[in-house]
Amino acid sequence: MSRLLLLRHAKAVWASPGETDFDRALKASGATDSRSIGQQILDADLIPDIVLCSTARRARETWQGVADVLGNMEDRVTYLDELYSSDASGYLNIACAAPAAERVMLVGHNPMMEDLAETLSGEGEEAALSILASGFPKSGLAIIHFDGPLSSAKPSGGRLEAFLTKQRR
Repeated sequence: MSRLLLLRHAKAVWASPGETDFDRALKASGATDSRSIGQQILDADLIPDIVLCSTARRARETWQGVADVLGNMEDRVTYLDELYSSDASGYLNIACAAPAAERVMLVGHNPMMEDLAETLSGEGEEAALSILASGFPKSGLAIIHFDGPLSSAKPSGGRLEAFLTKQRR
């Protein structure tokens, strides 16, 4: 059994003149939302064994907000340029090549997150599928369950068991 946790980066600012898309920071609300998702991950006991995070600033800052809630996670995260520049097929290859673990998290971007979640989820919980059908929200976390190891994940081979979204208090 394995789970793939797909976390889309939180809300970011627009690029300033002369600034690249890669260097966009989170908005204050995005930082708050990333900590909210971190708390939900903690509450649901979904702490990832391995985290593969895009090197784009907004993805790194999203992961940092989550990690601030989860505690010491430095030894579990690897930053990959490919998660900024790959398509959904590339994301799947990255996930399948991850070291064997029960829970692997990808922190990345749309439309790749949405495409990958749709591709892998052959079935799922009605509420989770409904959220995904409406578009993968910023700070959203799709949890996809596989009966076997993630290395053998195939299209329609997973079950979307939950979809966490930001919660404002």
